[in-house]
Amino acid sequence: MAVEFSGGYFIRIKRGAKVTLPLQSCLLITERNTEQKIHNIIIAEEGSDAQIVTTCVQHTDVQQTAHLGITEIYVKKGAKLNNTMIHHWGTQTKVRPRSVIEIEDGGEFVDNYICLTPAHDVEMFPTAYCNGEDSKVLFNSVLFVQEGSHMDIGSKAVLNGRGSSAELNTRAICVGNSKLISRATVEGNSEVCRGHLECRGLVLDENSVLEAIPILRAANKGPDLTHEAAVGKLSEGEIMYLMSRKMDEDAAVGALIRGFMDVDILGLPESITKGIEEIADRVVDAS
Repeated sequence: MAVEFSGGYFIRIKRGAKVTLPLQSCLLITERNTEQKIHNIIIAEEGSDAQIVTTCVQHTDVQQTAHLGITEIYVKKGAKLNNTMIHHWGTQTKVRPRSVIEIEDGGEFVDNYICLTPAHDVEMFPTAYCNGEDSKVLFNSVLFVQEGSHMDIGSKAVLNGRGSSAELNTRAICVGNSKLISRATVEGNSEVCRGHLECRGLVLDENSVLEAIPILRAANKGPDLTHEAAVGKLSEGEIMYLMSRKMDEDAAVGALIRGFMDVDILGLPESITKGIEEIADRVVDAS
């Protein structure tokens, strides 16, 4: 029988505060047969601007664990919040985070999700409600699905406010008898709103599966909603082009994978970006 652990964190960014350094939190599992149950609350008050980096990790010797989480995020009028979550789970871990975000007039919320290590079973589908006028949400996911991992990962934006907008981006690599279901939904309820979905995936062996499921729902005559999805292998044409520039085949493949996993656009701290680059190098070596 699993041992239960309950807790979580509360973060309040005061009205008008401009936080120049990232706020950091960490959730850690150190005992086997543990169910970590958490409830987090984040409030970005009116006119504030901040970045939060959360790492969820377990000890390398700990297996047969579960992470079950609920997170509430409130982005008030004119506030800007950049939230990055980095997962480092084990090959026998069950992960079930549940997140809901509410965004008011002129509020902006950016959510970056990064998972580059094996995880047994992950299901997550954060949902953002752009209720305010000119409210914005951006979901970015960078995933390396490997070694028998099963991931069902997506995000949803509900555009209720006039002039609200959403962008949902996923980059994923599957290898090692793994499976990824990548979901993305934009629901346009306002007469004036915009949403775009994009999923780019690479499958690097014959035993892995990647499913992309984009959903666009217009509940009014005005929404402008689009999507793009591309799933497959590395482009032979791009490999041949790089080889024509005096790269050997391995170096060409490595350059394409590193470019595919580039996370510079996420605006992460340098120490985190460097760690992701090191993981990308190991992906290249294993491919």
